[in-house]
Amino acid sequence: MAIFHAVLSAGSFSGAAANLGLTHSAVSKRITALEDRLGVQLLIRSTRHLRLTNAGELYAAETRDILARLTAVETEVAEGAGTVRGRIRVTASNALGRMHVVPALFAFMQRYPEVQVDLTLTDTVVDIVQEGMDLAIRSANLQDSRLVARKLATNRRMACASPVYLAARGTPQRPEDMHNHACLRLNLAGSFNQWGLASASGQRVQLGAGFSCNSLETLHAACRQGHGIAWLPLFLVKQDIEDNVLLPVLEAYRDATCDTSISIVRPHMHYVPNRLRVLTDFIVDWFDRLAF
Repeated sequence: MAIFHAVLSAGSFSGAAANLGLTHSAVSKRITALEDRLGVQLLIRSTRHLRLTNAGELYAAETRDILARLTAVETEVAEGAGTVRGRIRVTASNALGRMHVVPALFAFMQRYPEVQVDLTLTDTVVDIVQEGMDLAIRSANLQDSRLVARKLATNRRMACASPVYLAARGTPQRPEDMHNHACLRLNLAGSFNQWGLASASGQRVQLGAGFSCNSLETLHAACRQGHGIAWLPLFLVKQDIEDNVLLPVLEAYRDATCDTSISIVRPHMHYVPNRLRVLTDFIVDWFDRLAF
């Protein structure tokens, strides 16, 4: 059953074999043995594709939860003595991940050496259910009902610029002044570029033309180098603000209702493995100490 679902997940026998540490022939033989025992064909094989038969679709649907529950029971038994061990797949955004999540994960692995962490850093919002991730650390409001979330911190964003830029171009006094400035923006879809600056008229602030890219860290570097004004999270610029490397701009007009949350999320599960509970508590405590 587990090998059958591994084949479906990987989309091929060779992919399942690589994920399971088996040979291609071993996977093929186990699927054939399963079909022989059931007396039906589950998979239609071709040189390029695998396709479920009607019987295969029924078997996949009815055994998915059974396999998940069996895995959970075995995990619970294995962790019954309180040992924290096993593989944990985690995803986070690049900037937040490199600055704060990676140090937390290495500290966790030092405390629990039997844990293996598989981290994916990406600024794309990953469907953790579809991708088989155990945990995600996200700096956005969550609307997926399939997920369970715990808040780690408030994700406060602010407009800021370097003293060099402000000396050369002047400091904007009102949100309406922003259209005259070089604005550094993310070129990603979503609410990233909805700067939380409230104009007196209530109109959306018109941002001036400037550099854009898909990396928050690159925008941060460009802002530090004096290339424009950027809308950046406090977790990224806190030290720069304290050191006067960057200066807040239009703080009096910042709309706090635009702040989001940094959260740790996981899929809904019948049973949450001990390693996930312990790591979640560890990261919550870690972010409590960061104080941004």
